[in-house]
Amino acid sequence: MMGLLSQLFAITVMNLRNIPARLSSSMVIVVGIGGVVAVLVALLAMAQGFNTTMRGAGLDDRVIILRAGSNSEINGSISFEQASIISNKPGILKNSEEPLIAGETFVSVNMEKRDSESSANVSFRGVSQNSFQVRPEVTIVDGRNIEFGKFEIIVGAGVATHFKGLEVGSTVDLRNAQWTVVGVFDAGGSIQDSEIWTDAQMLNSVFGRGSTYSSMTARLPSSADFDQLRRALESDPRLTVKIQRETEFYAAQSATTQQIIAGVGVTVISIMAIGAIFAVLNTMYSAVSVRSVEIATLRSLGFGRFPIVVSVIAESMLLALLGGVVAGLLTYLCFNGFAASTMGANTQVSFEIMVTPQLIATGIALACTLGLVGALFPSVRASRQSLTGVLRGG
Repeated sequence: MMGLLSQLFAITVMNLRNIPARLSSSMVIVVGIGGVVAVLVALLAMAQGFNTTMRGAGLDDRVIILRAGSNSEINGSISFEQASIISNKPGILKNSEEPLIAGETFVSVNMEKRDSESSANVSFRGVSQNSFQVRPEVTIVDGRNIEFGKFEIIVGAGVATHFKGLEVGSTVDLRNAQWTVVGVFDAGGSIQDSEIWTDAQMLNSVFGRGSTYSSMTARLPSSADFDQLRRALESDPRLTVKIQRETEFYAAQSATTQQIIAGVGVTVISIMAIGAIFAVLNTMYSAVSVRSVEIATLRSLGFGRFPIVVSVIAESMLLALLGGVVAGLLTYLCFNGFAASTMGANTQVSFEIMVTPQLIATGIALACTLGLVGALFPSVRASRQSLTGVLRGG
């Protein structure tokens, strides 16, 4: 056993010491696998940031009520009469005997992006007085809140970053009405940061929504009260609505975008991984070929095949590990916290890319796997070298 370990150590150290002599070919592995890791970590970080933003909008003790058959707020419709009935149902949290429920109207408006001449849809939400109590995480960070009954708007931090003309004090023309930006709000990094808010009554009048809300959002005394409110709504023949926990609602809204990110990620990473494996194969075959006499001599001196296999794999995995670590760190420095946006729920959603230690570890694990797979065949070939065969050119 000691002899095997001694051989392993001696051959592996010798191979690693020779890496500087083959620096250019070794860099093929580092750069190739590093590129795969960088793309993988960047895509996973984008998905992580998007998922965190969508999850941040939801609480288990907060529910969204929509018209039965509606899958999103943009095509929802709840009359003011129905809203009044819903507000008096049991299971809704009360504040000074007033139920914490808010009727809201949701439409989409097209606006110009700040960094280009293109445009994108932005969520325009009409809110009620109770909306700010139902969503206590929403705070004004610049300017002031809207005054109900006026053409005033407040904009989410994400919207203010990505779109033109939304500075506090500016005026925006939406649907032939002049809206004054009076404040910027922060919703704790949730999807509401990608929205514009105004008085629901004013939005309804301008967009012709009549006496209806798109949805109603309510707080529950606890998550366990969900079933009580659901039964009360379903048993009332005057209502044709459905209720969802907010967490479930936003998870469903983000499903399509998550599938797109996952689909693109799997396709791109698979193609790049195959290319990286071939790069490792070519590099390690070349390294074995250059050292064929050296390896054959070791075999003739009594060194076993296993230590030679391990030494070639160790060299490949070390280079792959280097590529993975460098790519992971560069991705973190370049992209972590970077403000990005994507399309979701018919509108642009702003979020921050999140490069976490777990994602970097995943990238490094992939790098080592690619290094291992790419070195298997060259290492086996190296172990079969014989001095006689090499000298004969076989």
